[in-house]
Amino acid sequence: MSVSRRGASKRAPRVSLKVAESIVTGDCVAEMTRLAAGSVDLVFADPPYNLQLQGDLKRPDDSRVDAVDDAWDKFASFQAYDDFTRAWLLACRRVMKPAATLWVIGSYHNIFRVGSIVQDLGFWILNDVVWRKLNPMPNFRGRRFTNAHETMIWAARDPGARGYTFNYEALKAGNEDVQARSDWTLPLCTGDERLKGGDGKKLHPTQKPEGLLARVILSSSRPGDLVLDPFCGTGTTGAVAKRLGRRFFGVEREAAYAKAAARRIAAVEPLPEASLAPFVTARDAPRVPFSALVERGLVDAGAILVDARRRHKAMVRPDGAVTLGGAVGSIHRIGALAQGLEACNGWTFWHVETAKGLTPIDTLRARVRAEMDPR
Repeated sequence: MSVSRRGASKRAPRVSLKVAESIVTGDCVAEMTRLAAGSVDLVFADPPYNLQLQGDLKRPDDSRVDAVDDAWDKFASFQAYDDFTRAWLLACRRVMKPAATLWVIGSYHNIFRVGSIVQDLGFWILNDVVWRKLNPMPNFRGRRFTNAHETMIWAARDPGARGYTFNYEALKAGNEDVQARSDWTLPLCTGDERLKGGDGKKLHPTQKPEGLLARVILSSSRPGDLVLDPFCGTGTTGAVAKRLGRRFFGVEREAAYAKAAARRIAAVEPLPEASLAPFVTARDAPRVPFSALVERGLVDAGAILVDARRRHKAMVRPDGAVTLGGAVGSIHRIGALAQGLEACNGWTFWHVETAKGLTPIDTLRARVRAEMDPR
């Protein structure tokens, strides 16, 4: 299995759908037939958890906890829940591109059953990610550990999936150059982000925080990708997808939730396109030889290259090689020679005098790469 560490190739086919931010009300399995097979880039699913609550949940003062007791979370049996899970996962798999990935979130009540069916249907699990809640609901009865996390399964459509999107370098850069981990600490959805009904109470009992969805979408999709949420609730996935320049198709069975989601998503303004440009590492960027800088006149033949402290000097030849004393070689070889080292990154070591002062030649290379960008 191969992975695109900064996103799918620009040459990867994109199915053109008349989908920008669409919410439909209905059964998710039936409504997903509106999408063409192999058209979705990313699925985020927050299905019913089948909590199996037995009676009211009370606080120590005997007040009732507003728990999830809605009809949409109730199933006649585990078998009924498994049949439901298998049906919606198969519908998702049909509309996913070969390189698409799936995220499913759940609690201990359902995530193990879901995970087993995910594997039975041929998906390939890439990670399980733990969402550790900063502000979990306490365990009022004091008979169990406080349930302070939920689990997300991240899976590729097929075991042999090639080129699925994982924006590794961007995540690492945003994490102070440390690899992003599979345990995410984020607060529950509270405050102004929590949608309220006309009675002032929360509109949906399990609304997910936008920060959680932002991390999911930023990690495993690219601008312009189509994100599917078959249980979109009050539209957190759609709102975040639109803000991040992705397209969205959501399905919600409950009309009140779907209506609120549509209003919420319509009010979102996408971020500036420049802030969403794919993260490109030096390894992935187009190769630019030092001679290209000479050919474009960004560095003149005969110019003197120096290090940042002006301790070492080398002369630029018209063919793009540089000289130091009697030695002739590449910017890397001569940079290493100047320092008495085995190797050197000449792009960051050497500088040239410009009208703006001493400038790394790597800055000039970036200018050439910008000219090569087909966008």
